[in-house]
Amino acid sequence: MTTPAQWQKSSFSGGGEGNDCIELAATLHTIHLRESDTPTTELTTTPGLIAHLLHRIKAGSPSIRD
Repeated sequence: MTTPAQWQKSSFSGGGEGNDCIELAATLHTIHLRESDTPTTELTTTPGLIAHLLHRIKAGSPSIRD
């Protein structure tokens, strides 16, 4: 797996250098997510799957099985 060069903190992290936020990075076809306090553990997915999840959450039905 290729580690992205630049990570961005969530806008909901409260700012500062605290270790209680979600960070995101993107490569060509992959979205990488990690927690600041455990940066060696990453969740990877695709932009399409993230878009589908957000659509379902906004629709009030976060289950991907619906």
